[in-house]
Order: sequence, then structure tokens, then C-alpha cells
Amino acid sequence: MLDISPLRFLRNLGRLREIATVLLNYGFGDVVEQLRLMPYLQWWRRVVLRRRADAHPRLTRAQRIRLALEELGPTFVKFGQLASTRPDLVPPAVVNELEHLQERVPPFPGAEAVRILEEELGAPAARLFASFEVEPLAAGSLAQVHRARHLGGTPLAVKIRRPGVVSELERDLSLMTELAQLIEKHIPEAGIFDPVGLVSQFSRSIHREVNFYREGRTIDEFRRLFRNDATLFVPQVYWELTSEAVVTMDFVDGLRVNDRAALIAAGLNPAEVAANGARIFIKMAFEFGLFHGDPHPGNIRVLPDGVIGLIDYGMVGRLDDEKREELIDLLTAVIRGDVARAVDQVLLVGKPYRPIDRPLLRSDLRDFIDGYYGLPLEKIDVGQLLRDFVNILAVHGIRYPADLMLLIRAIVTLEGVGRELDPEFKLTEHLAPIIERLVTERYNPQRMAGKLFDEARLLGRLLHEFPVHLGRTLQKLSHDDLRIQLEHRHLEQLMTEVDRSSNRIVIGLVMSALIVASAMVIRTTGSASWWITIPTFALSSLLGIWLIYGVFRSGRL
Repeated sequence: MLDISPLRFLRNLGRLREIATVLLNYGFGDVVEQLRLMPYLQWWRRVVLRRRADAHPRLTRAQRIRLALEELGPTFVKFGQLASTRPDLVPPAVVNELEHLQERVPPFPGAEAVRILEEELGAPAARLFASFEVEPLAAGSLAQVHRARHLGGTPLAVKIRRPGVVSELERDLSLMTELAQLIEKHIPEAGIFDPVGLVSQFSRSIHREVNFYREGRTIDEFRRLFRNDATLFVPQVYWELTSEAVVTMDFVDGLRVNDRAALIAAGLNPAEVAANGARIFIKMAFEFGLFHGDPHPGNIRVLPDGVIGLIDYGMVGRLDDEKREELIDLLTAVIRGDVARAVDQVLLVGKPYRPIDRPLLRSDLRDFIDGYYGLPLEKIDVGQLLRDFVNILAVHGIRYPADLMLLIRAIVTLEGVGRELDPEFKLTEHLAPIIERLVTERYNPQRMAGKLFDEARLLGRLLHEFPVHLGRTLQKLSHDDLRIQLEHRHLEQLMTEVDRSSNRIVIGLVMSALIVASAMVIRTTGSASWWITIPTFALSSLLGIWLIYGVFRSGRL
């Protein structure tokens, strides 16, 4: 049974039935059985859907996963899109299919958008804007965008959150968390995909994305970082026209980056546009540590003067200095053919979720490096290199931080966009100079002195605190108060099974005792005791039926 509070269970029962129905409809009856969701479906629906389980015989399992997520709605589509950024956890076939997920969400009425806008900003739209187009320009699962004009005449894009989307998200996130826990409990082999971790990452990501104040602050941060770079246009956020459910910014009016014919017709060189986009992204990730997490063609515009404009800052990644240096060290080890260093860096950055066969990992990394060793950096196909690298992580059960996997996916996407514009495009030609400069800067005397000072200060603090901690430990030891805490894992399931088995044994013993006692009463007193023995036999029968039903329902005899 689901471990959900009764009130939350009743509130989500309809949605739970809907999820179970969709899973059955797309041939995942085995999953429904293992998660013990079947009792929540009416008997007639179970029969009908089981017969329809083979309704998609020519579709692969990955395709059926994609279709099921699309049918379950926006929250599950968003989850699938995030899962596609984790090829270290999700099988390649499923990742490839999830990348084709589509948000089939119609726009909500323009009048409703105006109502939300006026409610959030506290004034009529006619007073807030010189003009506001009621018909939406674009619609997504979380929000839709309307064109408007500032009172000063500037073209604006107004992003308005869908009504009720937050409550729907919370409901689905609650169920997704419970289902992820059930998957880890009842389908142990799925533990390698880290269902609870994926849902937790998704919850953090979607809560950031649905809060437009946060998106506005992110846009402002990009604008500050690129204030001296004229090759990237970052829209200005109008905070007086922004709230948690509404964000207003400059309208980015330009050509889609993958419309090569339109770029040429506008007098722009596609190869230069690709190079400019690559340089901007590399600067974001490796210099600033803040990068656009979804640089697909729909989110990139090219302005008339060739300047790149980015839209939709809901998904961004962050890399601190330490993670950037570790990534650069890994790339350097691969390029130099240093297998031992590459193994150390892989295990330093990643987190194994099962015991590592280090000699096998070393052998696989040697084969991987042999394919790229000796090649100049600018000649390496970075997209293929990253895909090969992620395959090694998946094979050896190594999880990488979510932002690093988002960076890998973004780089692969960016290289694909670049090659649409320029068949000769090589991302590494633009990556090489920055990598070399960052490696050189690492050994800058001033920077090394600064790091040495920081580490000396940390060591000094530890030495200062050492006598205090040693004194506390000795004091506890002298008072027999020194305790060692042990953490147990996965014992709850064992205790539950032991408790359930004990209950069944007790019921069986009581039932047997009642039957034996009734038989002895009949034998010694005759028919006069039927008024005692008949209720006793009836109670024993009910207990027996209940026990048998419980055993069969659990699926284990």
C-alpha cells in the first residue's frame, strides 16, 4: 500500500487512478502490479486495460514511456525533459526518446491572462502598458507570453503563469515522490536510476522555474556579467511590471538561429553566427560559471546586426570554481593521455552508486583516451567525446552532479546547432583557447599565492580548534559518555515484513485454536453446544479467508 497520509491519499486518489490507468494503457501492467497500484482501479477497468496492454505492439519501451508522459500532462513532460539531461542515469534509448517530448498544451484565454496580470500588478492593463495584445504569442506548460508596449514605447514580452499551475505541480510532485519511493522499495533493480534523487532534482528545478522573480534575477545576473560584451543581447527586466507570476522584459525580435536561409537573406554569415554563439556559451560556462541550460534553436535569436539574443532563462546551470577546475583537469588528462589522472578525476567529480571495478574502469578509460590521444584540441569532436564519456559513467555506475550533466547536454545541443549553420563547425576550435588560458591562469603566481593563503588560513583555524575538540572528546571518554552512532539502511522493509509475518502466524494460531476448541466442545457436550460452536467456526472461517486474501494480495505465498 502507498505510505501516504489519509487526507493526502483521498485528495490525490483520482490522479493516482489516472496514472495507473495510463501506465496500463501503454503496456506497463508489470510496473503497476509491482507498485501495488492495481487495487486503486475498478475491477472492470483492470480487465479492459489489461486486454489493451498490447495495443502498441510495434512501439519500443522507450517510445511508450514518452507517450505515457505526454498523456500524463505538463508536470510529467517537464520531468521527462529533465530526465533526458541525465544520460548517466537513464538508458541511452530512453534519453533519445525523451528529447522528443512535446508540450501539447493549448493557450489559456487571453481574458484570463489579463485578469492574472491585473491581479498580480494591482492596476488595469491599460494603465500599465501603452498596449497589450490579448492573443498570446506563445504558450507552454507553465506560462504563456504576450506582446506589449511600454508606456515609453519599448516593445515588451510579458510572461504570465498559468492559472492553477502551482497547485497542480504540488499535487503531481507529491505523487511522484511517493511513486519514486515505491519504485526503490518494490523494484530494486530500478535503484540504479536513482528515482528519488531524480524527482528531488526535478522538484528543485521546477520550483525555480515557476517562480518568475527568480527568473528575473537570473536575467539581471546574465545582463550584469555581459554588460561589456556587445555580442550578446540580454533583455532588461522591468521590475515594476514583475511579480512571482508575471515577468516583463524587453522583446527579443530576431531570426531563429537555425533558419540558415533567412540569415543569409539578411546579409549575415551563418559560420560567424555559429562561432559567436559558441564563444558566448563557453564564456558563460567556463569563465562565469553560469550558463543557459537549454540552448536549443527555439531559445536563440539572431538580431539584424548579428548579435545573439537568448530567451527563456527558466533553466540555467551553475558551476563553482572547484567544479570548473575539476572539469578542465579531466579534459586535460584526456588530451594528454594520462589514464591514471583521468581515473582519479572521474572518481573525484562523480559519485559511484555501486562498488567500482577500478582496473576495468582504467581499461575502459584507456580505450576512450586512445581514440582522442594525439589529436589537436581543435580537431576533437567534443559532442562525440562527451557522449562516449557519459556511456562510461553509465556502465560503471557513476553519477555526476546535475549541473555538470546539464552542461554536457547543453554543449552537445550547441554543437548540433553550430553544425546546422556551418558543416565545418568545430566547438573545440573555440574551446581550446579558453581552456589553455584558464590552465595558464591557474599557475599565475598571484593566484597561487592567494590559494596558498586561503589554505593556510583554513589550516590555522583547524589547528586553533583542535585542542578544544580533543578536550571535549577526552572529557566524554572520562565520563563514559562517548557514543558511536550507526546508521541503518533499508531495515524498515525487513521490520515491516517480519511484523506482517508475525501477524499472520498469530492469526493462524488463533484460528487453529478456535477450530480445535470448537471440535472438543462438540465431542464432549453434544448438540447442546451448537450455539457456541457455530459462531466460533464462523469466526475461524472469516479469519482464514482474511488471511488467505492478504497472502494472495501481497503476491507472495
